[in-house]
Amino acid sequence: MTAMRATRGWFTALIIIISAFFAATLPAQAETLASFLPKLDPTQMHPEADAFGPVRDDIAVAPVLKGGETVAWAFLTSDFVGTTGYSGKPIHVVAAIDADAVLTGVELVKHSEPIVLIGIPNSKITALTEGYKGLDLKAEAASGGDAHDLDIISGATVTIMIIDDSLVRAGIKVARALALGGLAPHQAEGPRRELDMAQDEIYDWTTLSGDGSVRRLTLDVGQVNAAFEATGDARAIKRPEPGDAEETFIDMHLALVSVPSIGRSLLGEAEYKNLKNWLEDGEHAILVLGRGSYSFKGSGYVRGGIFDRIQMIQGDNSVRFFDKQQRRLGSLAAPDAPSFTELDIFKIPADAEFDPTEPFRLQLLVQRAIGAVEKTFLTFDLGYTLPKRYLLPLPATAAPLVEDASAEAAAKAALWQRIWRDRIVEIVILGVMLLTLTGIFFFQFQATANPRVFYWVRIGFLTMSLFFIGWYANAQLSVVNLMALAGSLRSGFTWDAFLLDPLVFIQWFAIAAALLFWGRGAYCGWLCPFGALQELTNQIARALKLPQWEVPWGLHERLWPIKYMIFLGLFGVSLASIPLAEQLAEVEPFKTAIILKFVRDWPFVVFAVSLLVIGLFVERFYCRYLCPLGGALAIPARMRMFDWLRRYKECGSPCQTCANECPVQAIHPTGEINPNECVNCLHCQVLYQSDAKCPVVIRQLKRRAAVGKVSDDILKKGPPQKPAET
Repeated sequence: MTAMRATRGWFTALIIIISAFFAATLPAQAETLASFLPKLDPTQMHPEADAFGPVRDDIAVAPVLKGGETVAWAFLTSDFVGTTGYSGKPIHVVAAIDADAVLTGVELVKHSEPIVLIGIPNSKITALTEGYKGLDLKAEAASGGDAHDLDIISGATVTIMIIDDSLVRAGIKVARALALGGLAPHQAEGPRRELDMAQDEIYDWTTLSGDGSVRRLTLDVGQVNAAFEATGDARAIKRPEPGDAEETFIDMHLALVSVPSIGRSLLGEAEYKNLKNWLEDGEHAILVLGRGSYSFKGSGYVRGGIFDRIQMIQGDNSVRFFDKQQRRLGSLAAPDAPSFTELDIFKIPADAEFDPTEPFRLQLLVQRAIGAVEKTFLTFDLGYTLPKRYLLPLPATAAPLVEDASAEAAAKAALWQRIWRDRIVEIVILGVMLLTLTGIFFFQFQATANPRVFYWVRIGFLTMSLFFIGWYANAQLSVVNLMALAGSLRSGFTWDAFLLDPLVFIQWFAIAAALLFWGRGAYCGWLCPFGALQELTNQIARALKLPQWEVPWGLHERLWPIKYMIFLGLFGVSLASIPLAEQLAEVEPFKTAIILKFVRDWPFVVFAVSLLVIGLFVERFYCRYLCPLGGALAIPARMRMFDWLRRYKECGSPCQTCANECPVQAIHPTGEINPNECVNCLHCQVLYQSDAKCPVVIRQLKRRAAVGKVSDDILKKGPPQKPAET
């Protein structure tokens, strides 16, 4: 009867998947600027607007009109840059830009982001998106997109960074295409050029500094003090730089040494050869020289690996350098070169979209302490344009309004790399946790030898999973991740969307490996924050002597398939509509209890709390019967390669100790462990070695004790004596 019901449930889920698959093959409505404008009020794009004009044929923008006159231009960010979010689908934002290159209106019009859709009130994300109104894109273009402060909503970091990145990059592209605010297209100055890599003539320092191959920025103490006085900051003015006004504050020189002639002249043949071996395809390098009382390197790179006093800016892009992108130079090869105290080569990565034929600048950050820990800053620019004799002309081409595939890929890579750099501490902590867990599993017999020690190790690990992975890092995995992956595989898979959240990505990568070794229990039993919350609260309940209910085996076995049916149903719906599937995925209480920490509408809170209350009496009730993620992980876990859990032949017949004490009732009365339901808590391995509970161990100890007693008697009495002869 049980098998028949299970088969019926799986058959129903299969029908849902097949139906949804055919529904998914229906053509989707085009998502263009023209499709979104009728849903918007013109005043949302400009406070004085009363209508929209038609979308232009040459550029995907539409005039925002006031009395028939154009007061701004509306555009859709996804028409100009990639806006793929964590869901694997674009985040569509309509914005408007005026003649001065300032955003006059911003609206989030469509998205499929799970955390925005159902985890966080949409009004909160909408308000933050609308806050970009008034953003000056001229300043963003000048600073490489760093002229504004980025506001982050807890639990939606990735989504907000994508919205921010797409608005700035798309806005600057539109401003350049329409020549707004004085931002001209990149190719407006003349024909494009390329490097002449065949030119490798050696020049002396005087020639290189005279023709602009080496550029110079010199500041004396008086200039720096005057610049801080001009800010009007009384605290900064009170702390002037020491020394005479004519004393050199910094004398900084810059050269593009990836150009063969410049590199060989300044570095010498051997160092230039090393440089070429260091650089990969598409990478370039600059040489920065310095002397004076102020260091362009500072000490930030020692602490955090980043040179925070300099950044390279070209057009809309900026590059900060890390310690792995830097090499020290001992001396200059040019015989007439002056001496410097700092000589450093910095690598410009290929994904920086750097064009050596276009002008760029090195921005120097000058800091001044105005308190015990507080500082104020000024910036000075050292501009650089490669002399024309190093270039070869190319036919002029129009600047593309939409990034080509390689440029878009580079922009996406830069975004996820920025996120990974910002979260390096969390990545290291998670890595340590994964290594610790791997050690526990590989040496589980030794780890479980002392029951008390192992108990507190497990409690400590679950506490870290809850507080660090869950409540701090918001890295709770969800069945929504799997649905997003399936959607991405259907629409064209790319790694970028999944690399945007490093802790989630690392966990999925680790779980994929763990499924082959240990099954789903590596995640469900140790790393899942909500699973940890259930077990920790149940432990508190046990300490308070709350009764524990054991579900009868017959009912328990019939409740197992529910989570698999839920998963298959959600997966089937996701093939037709990911947003609908994400709404139905509220069967997971993860967002309420972990991501949003119960700060949510009361129905969601009641649902999550109810599951936890039931879990006080039935340990891990949700994990056992309702969790679609657990069901999803159990399916591929059937492929695991090893059975790590040790068993005796007496387990199940006659001994039932492990079956009775298994926290999730994953052991059959006949002694077999069900790998689909086991959470790898290793309690059975504790019992396997227990000299107080395991009958096999107790019997072995008694036998050894008996043998030992006989041996002691022999030692005490000595060997039996032969009878004396008469």
